Amino acid sequence: MPHATGTLTRRAGRFLRTSLFTQVLLALVLGVLVGRLWPEAGSSLQPLGDGFVRLIKAMIAPLVFCVVVAGITKAGDLKAFGRIGVKALIWFEVATSIALVVGLLAGNVFAPGAGMHVDPASLDKGAVDAKTGGGQLPSTAQFVLESLPNSAVGAFAENSLLQVLVLACLVGAALLHLGQKKVPHILPMIEQAQDVVFTIVGYIMKLAPLAVFGATAHLVGEYGLGAMSTYGKLIAVCYGVALVFVVLLGLALKAVTGLSLWKFVRYTREELLLALGTGSSETVMPRMMQKLRAAGCRDDAVGLVLPTGYSFNLDGASIYLSIGTLFIAQAIGVDLSLGQQITVVLVLMLTSKGMAGVPGSAFLALSATASALGVIPAAAVALLLGVDRIMDSMRVATNLLGNCVAVFVVSRWEGALDRVTAKAVMNGELPAAAPQSDGPADLPAGDPPPAAADEPAADHPAEGSVATREK
Repeated sequence: MPHATGTLTRRAGRFLRTSLFTQVLLALVLGVLVGRLWPEAGSSLQPLGDGFVRLIKAMIAPLVFCVVVAGITKAGDLKAFGRIGVKALIWFEVATSIALVVGLLAGNVFAPGAGMHVDPASLDKGAVDAKTGGGQLPSTAQFVLESLPNSAVGAFAENSLLQVLVLACLVGAALLHLGQKKVPHILPMIEQAQDVVFTIVGYIMKLAPLAVFGATAHLVGEYGLGAMSTYGKLIAVCYGVALVFVVLLGLALKAVTGLSLWKFVRYTREELLLALGTGSSETVMPRMMQKLRAAGCRDDAVGLVLPTGYSFNLDGASIYLSIGTLFIAQAIGVDLSLGQQITVVLVLMLTSKGMAGVPGSAFLALSATASALGVIPAAAVALLLGVDRIMDSMRVATNLLGNCVAVFVVSRWEGALDRVTAKAVMNGELPAAAPQSDGPADLPAGDPPPAAADEPAADHPAEGSVATREK
């Protein structure tokens, strides 16, 4: 009997050492306990999470650059890359608009702020200014201008993903124009750099449980569980709507690609739990790119759609902003008309696109919406200060799943998705590892690598042909 117990203990220890999901889940539970039992100690552990996020962010810009350049060069068609970008923007706009409308409908039906009777004069406007650092969301022209790099080094130094994407597109286009004969060593070098970055990310990911522990302990220690009672209805409505929206995403994914969102969630459970624990979807972008490529999405689609979605496809944030606007109005006794609610949707459709990377962006977007309506005092936005951090998990999970679904949908739309591989990987029939280089480095630019006779054909038939094989 002692032998059996020892064997079981060794197996449990080995499973704990090898399963990142188990490590992160255990760290999450320990973080809640520490934050609840020793709030002051828990509040001081935030640097553990912040340090991990900084390390991951340092790898995102070079990784996005390498993936996009390699994707454009391997695809051999810059026009196809442009089509992917246009289709991605169309999908982003449709998805965020649906998220905003669903949020407004839920806010009207469940009225989370009704009956609070808050006096706006009693709220501290300075608290919102402190949260946002006195900043403001960029205008449309400023947003477009800031997406263009004025320094190649500066784009990487400032970790500006849109600027890095622009640089990557230019480099990819130049490589296509010159061809492998003129620059035979550039693409292999970029692919090798990509492998180095993924390896570094693997090292950093070993610190993920420590980061989740610190971030969770800080959240519970700093804010406690009191907000759950004060804002219980708002929290329940936001999380409920997010769940409904995720179901809609699953239906869309099934209809367009035939893939199961639940299987994808199970396939990426480690990354989703890590994003929830740290309150940041950026921490898992490198791993998500790796897993999407392994699941049959072509490099150029992954490299363009996923990073762009972090700025343009904030579904979770859209849900929170629409419900939050109605919550504030209901709490101070303002009844918004249909026309004013349409104004809310239009304003948030614009402001949500410039939120990424701006401190306190949710409050800036809410303040801009309140100013556009003219009937909600700016100080009333402070009502959401006590619950904003609790909403991070909802926003992060919904944003992340929305962007991953966008990669699959746009890839299928463009014919850049291998559904046979995707289903096999999500069913556990193939390893969840990033695919290796698609062929020898001396192939002419644009020529596809020779495929083995027993490999499944990718789901991107040649232009003008008819795909006869069901994926």
